[in-house]
Amino acid sequence: MPHTTTHAEAVHAAIESMGGTVLVARALVEAGRRVDLEGLDRDATALCAAVLALGVEEARLLRPALEALLRQVNDLTAQVALG
Repeated sequence: MPHTTTHAEAVHAAIESMGGTVLVARALVEAGRRVDLEGLDRDATALCAAVLALGVEEARLLRPALEALLRQVNDLTAQVALG
């Protein structure tokens, strides 16, 4: 029987995917390229809504991944500010 992905697993995958997007954006910024973060902002809003739809225990288990993503976003923001 195939495994059915739970909402929590899907949210975790979305967190990891966004982390990959942030890493690519940071690499582009470091290479002197200009990046548009509007799409990332929209995705972050959707991700927050998905986390809020989880139960408390499910959301709590995602906290380390969310904190890691926040650090990545903060690093990207700092890199963009350096110009």
